Amino acid sequence: MTHLEDFLKPTQNRMFQSLCKMYRNHAVCAKGKFLLVHGEVPVLLVAHLDTVHESPVRTICTSQQGNILMSPQGIGGDDRCGVYALVNAYGMAEKKPWLLFTCDEEIGGVGARFFAAEYEKGTLPEGLSSLKLILELDRKGSHDAVYYDCANKEFEAYITGKGFQTAFGSFSDISIIAPALDVAAVNLSSGYYNAHTLHEYIHRRHLDATIRKVVEIIGDAAGDDFPRYDYIEKVWEDSGSYGHFGFPKNLPEKYMDAYDALLDYFSFGELESYRKTYGNAILNELCGAY
Repeated sequence: MTHLEDFLKPTQNRMFQSLCKMYRNHAVCAKGKFLLVHGEVPVLLVAHLDTVHESPVRTICTSQQGNILMSPQGIGGDDRCGVYALVNAYGMAEKKPWLLFTCDEEIGGVGARFFAAEYEKGTLPEGLSSLKLILELDRKGSHDAVYYDCANKEFEAYITGKGFQTAFGSFSDISIIAPALDVAAVNLSSGYYNAHTLHEYIHRRHLDATIRKVVEIIGDAAGDDFPRYDYIEKVWEDSGSYGHFGFPKNLPEKYMDAYDALLDYFSFGELESYRKTYGNAILNELCGAY
């Protein structure tokens, strides 16, 4: 598996089997839950194998220059872009990072929760206790960096220095994994857009740019003088008008998924203007339109 297209068509189960075969000599495989690949650099890269689309990708449509990919079945960039990124970053890095491929993130982080439970029971490799940072590749766009409840400002400054911009999101696997391992984590853009819709597409150049930055971070972390970034829990009470996960404090929980999805198309200011004028129900209407 060397081409992006190779990562888009398999089912979650078939993708899991392929990765187990690829890394069988140095991996921990928990069937249907997660695959952990041993590394030598204290960095953990994370991606999930499932997508939200009901049917596997059968047809891939590309732009004339091959840079944009879509599918009538939904291209599944969320998160096959991340899976592709992990495999390629691992191959490109001079010294190898740890890799974690999880199952069923889209239905509540099932694989990540199982992984965290196994870590807390002490059944996983000891090397995980020496991690210095965690990078997840499971975010839309080209420059986003989402930290969820992690508030390590030094870590955020380091990631910002790599060309990423702090953004907000509702949930991903690192929301579970980072506090369990007590290591700072960030979810980085991996070049897909319009996630969770049949209009989803992948921008190949944006994905490749993130992979290059991840390889650079791996190289930095291989240095003996590179610091460990601890997980620091965010205190949301001090966050002004924004509450848990960075959403407006007065936003009912049942609208959070719609709000998060619409951030692919609108700014916070635009969404707040719509809410003020039309009420929260407009969020679901806008989601239906997009």
